[in-house]
Amino acid sequence: MVIVVTGAILGPVPPLSAQQNDLIRLEQLKKSISEETGRIQVINFWATWCAPCIKELPLFEALNSDRKDVRVRLVSLDMDLDPNPDKVRNFVSRKKLKSEVIILNEKDPNSWIDQIDEAWSGALPATLVINNKNGKRKFVNRQLKPGELEKLLSEVQ
Repeated sequence: MVIVVTGAILGPVPPLSAQQNDLIRLEQLKKSISEETGRIQVINFWATWCAPCIKELPLFEALNSDRKDVRVRLVSLDMDLDPNPDKVRNFVSRKKLKSEVIILNEKDPNSWIDQIDEAWSGALPATLVINNKNGKRKFVNRQLKPGELEKLLSEVQ
């Protein structure tokens, strides 16, 4: 009989990354947003069941690929209606998303959306562009069209 112990051979398991679609709480997201000072941030709030959200995902993927000076984060709000993070993870895998994807582990968005932006009606998609170096920020509560992300970035530089 041969017994192989792979854990000892492979060594420690690396920590989960955001690309593995970690569940985070609102306070963690807010802290992460406020602490990022090295790059402009583009934070898109979306859900797998939101057709306009899915339609604009290629814009964020292109930005993530083309602009290393911008931090792109896709924040899934799926947990509110369907608390199954594997659905989001499977979607990300199927669509081969390369941007950082976070699953926001919060219910009842109406109780916290104003903490992201007072202008947010709660509708999806929603996009927040922030430059913490100069305090400028832009918020859009609708589907973005090609060219609009670049305009938003220029407005916060």
